[in-house]
Amino acid sequence: MKKTSYFIVLIGMLTLCSAYISDRLDNKTWHEASKMGDFYHDLYSFLPTDSLTDSIVNLYQGPVSDWPKPNIDSGIVYQELGAMPGNKEYLKWDNDDTVKLGKILFFDPRLSRSSQISCSSCHEPDMAWQDGRTIALGNDHLQGNRNTPSLLNVIIQKELFWDGRAGSLESQATAPLAEHHEMDMDVKSLPAKLMKIAGYDSLFTNAYGNSDITLSKITYALASFEKTLRSKKSRFDFFVEGNKKALKPEEIKGLHLFRTKARCMNCHNGPYFTDLQYHNIGLSYYGRKFQDLGRYLVTGKKEDVGKFKTPTLRDLLHTRPWMHNGLFDNLTGVINIYNSGMHQLDNKVSPAVDSLYPHTDPILRPLQLTADEKEALVAFLEALNPVEYKMRRPELPGMGHE
Repeated sequence: MKKTSYFIVLIGMLTLCSAYISDRLDNKTWHEASKMGDFYHDLYSFLPTDSLTDSIVNLYQGPVSDWPKPNIDSGIVYQELGAMPGNKEYLKWDNDDTVKLGKILFFDPRLSRSSQISCSSCHEPDMAWQDGRTIALGNDHLQGNRNTPSLLNVIIQKELFWDGRAGSLESQATAPLAEHHEMDMDVKSLPAKLMKIAGYDSLFTNAYGNSDITLSKITYALASFEKTLRSKKSRFDFFVEGNKKALKPEEIKGLHLFRTKARCMNCHNGPYFTDLQYHNIGLSYYGRKFQDLGRYLVTGKKEDVGKFKTPTLRDLLHTRPWMHNGLFDNLTGVINIYNSGMHQLDNKVSPAVDSLYPHTDPILRPLQLTADEKEALVAFLEALNPVEYKMRRPELPGMGHE
C-alpha cells in the first residue's frame, strides 16, 4: 500500500514538474529536446511498465489544450488532433434534391460506356468508399496505376487524387467518367444517353428547375453527393469529447506515441489526421518498374518528384490496402517501415547526373520504437475506426424500361 501511494505521489510530482518545464521551454529548445526522444517517456522510463502506462494515461485525462506538446519539426504548421467536426448541414443535404440526384448518378452503371461500371464500382460504401484492391480495375478489367482513395471527408480537400491534379470535386468527377481504364465514357454524349432514360428528366427538374441535362449538372450533382460522405465518430472522438473511458490505457499510450516519439503529427494532424500536403516517403520506385513520379506529373517542378498527398487516417482499417500503390495491407508492416526511417534515397546523387533524382522528405528518420510501443501505436490507430458504414443503394430510374 505504501509502495503504491509512493508511486502515485511521485507520478503527480513529476507530471507537475514536466508541465512546468515544458511551458517554459521555447519552441527551439522544445524541438531539440524532442529530437532526443519522447520527452515524457524518458521522464518516466525508470518506472515499471504498468506505472509508466498509468502516468501517460494521467497526462491525457484533461482537455486537449492540457495535453503534452507534440513532437513537431521546426517550420511545420500543424493543427492539434481533435474530434470530427459536427455536420450540421447533413440533414439539409440529405433532403436536397441535387444530392439525391447525385446519389442516383453515383450508383448508376449507365454513366459508363459499357453500362456496367458505376462510380460505386471503385468507391464501395461498405468498404469506406474505396474498393479494397491494391490497384483499381475499370473498363474491360483494365488496371489503373494507383490505389483507389476513399471518398470519405473529400469536402475538406481543395485538390483531389493522390497527385492533386483535380482542383475541384466537379473536375474530379469528370475524370473517371472519361478515362479509358475507368468508365471510358464519351462525356459529350453522356447527357443524351441519360435523356433517353425514363425518370431522369423529373430528377433533373427537381434538382435544377428544368429538365435539361448537361455534363456540368451531372458533375455538380455527383460532387454534391460526395460532399455528404463523412466519417462517423470513433472511440477517439468520444475520448476527446470527454469520455475518458472510451480509450483503453494501451490506446492512450499509442496516442501519446503518435504525438511524440513516433513523430506522426508532422504529417497526420488536425481532426482529419492529414495536413493535405505532399510528401516523398520513398515509394516512388524512381528509375525502376512501377515508377510513379507523383505530384511532379501535375506541377512539372523537380522538387515534387515522388510526392503524394497525405491521406487521412480516419476509417483506417476500412481503407486498406494503404499507400498510393496499395503496397501495405497490414498496420504492423506500415509502422515497421516508418520505424526504419522509410526508404532513404541516395542524397549524394548530383543534379548534373540526374536532375530529377528525388529526395525522401527529411522529416522521416529512424524512430527506435520498441515492440511494445509499436503494438500500442497499432492499438491507437485501430481506435480511429468507427462502426462500418452502411448505405442503401438507391433505386435507379428506368431500369427495365429503356
